[in-house]
Amino acid sequence: MIRTVALTLIAPFALAACATTSPGVSGAATGAAIGAVGGAIIGNNTGSGDARTGAIIGGIGGAIAGAAIACNRAGGCRHNPNNSRHSQLYYDQYSGRYWYEDYDTGATYWQNGEPRTAPRRR
Repeated sequence: MIRTVALTLIAPFALAACATTSPGVSGAATGAAIGAVGGAIIGNNTGSGDARTGAIIGGIGGAIAGAAIACNRAGGCRHNPNNSRHSQLYYDQYSGRYWYEDYDTGATYWQNGEPRTAPRRR
């Protein structure tokens, strides 16, 4: 049981370490880790006492919730013309893609929300 919980926790932290540029991915990894711990504890203490199933269900739910919360805090994971933090769309002739700036961080993103540049240092 302890091995299962430990393995379930390692994967989200590894993802979070590798994917710190996209708010949705890092939020999903954090949410998965928190959900897996909570699910394992609840699963172990209720019903049949199955911590593994609880960790899996909690990890999935936590990943979904974490990604949604992180995207919402970042102003959305896609360009939204109604979001006051997003600039207008600009066309990059070299890549043939549209991009926008997040006014809060100074980072630029492609229209689909993928990072284009890193945030400015404050």
